[in-house]
Amino acid sequence: MQIQTHIITTIPVFDLNEPLENLVQFFMENTFSHVAIVDQKRYLGVFNQNDLENFEVDKTIEDYKYNLESFFVGKDAGWLDVLESFARNEANLVPVLGEKEEVLGYFDITDVVSVFIDTPFFTEPGGVLVVAKGIKDYSFSEIVQIVESNNSKFIGGFVSEIKDELVQVTLKISNNNMNEVVQTFRRYNYNILFGSIEDQFIDDLKQRSDYLDKYLNV
Repeated sequence: MQIQTHIITTIPVFDLNEPLENLVQFFMENTFSHVAIVDQKRYLGVFNQNDLENFEVDKTIEDYKYNLESFFVGKDAGWLDVLESFARNEANLVPVLGEKEEVLGYFDITDVVSVFIDTPFFTEPGGVLVVAKGIKDYSFSEIVQIVESNNSKFIGGFVSEIKDELVQVTLKISNNNMNEVVQTFRRYNYNILFGSIEDQFIDDLKQRSDYLDKYLNV
């Protein structure tokens, strides 16, 4: 998926020698979290809107250049890389750099998320599963094989969390044979963190059936 058409070129870039007051005015008029700073058109970093509260307005941007944060994406970045940059830096605006470290523009999180929402992962009908397994034991090829071996369609998936050597993978699959897919994941030692309502219903029925069997055998 190409998101380069969503690069915004109308948002300003500030020079290191400009008055700090220009930054303050920019953030007062907008809801952006960061904005890019350059020195002779070369990217230096971004100012965080939250940092301006303790600065003296009559200073220049250069007086506070030690507060600059450094994050950006290249002009050929994919949408997943851009989303990661937003998330890692708690930003709603990310600079896009060219080959000479010049600022070509920005990605706005609203635009990028809208591109993500238009992908088949969201638009195609189906069900969502969240499965988990040890980071050394899982593989996407195995996940896809499990889905397709049950005559279900793998629509999309991504690693949604890595914690304590455990990987969580969020999947979108076609609704047919959802329960068979879930049971196969369990046979392959995947934990089901989120699955279909039908699967939970079957589990509840099984528990009640087991309880009834125990009761009748007393």
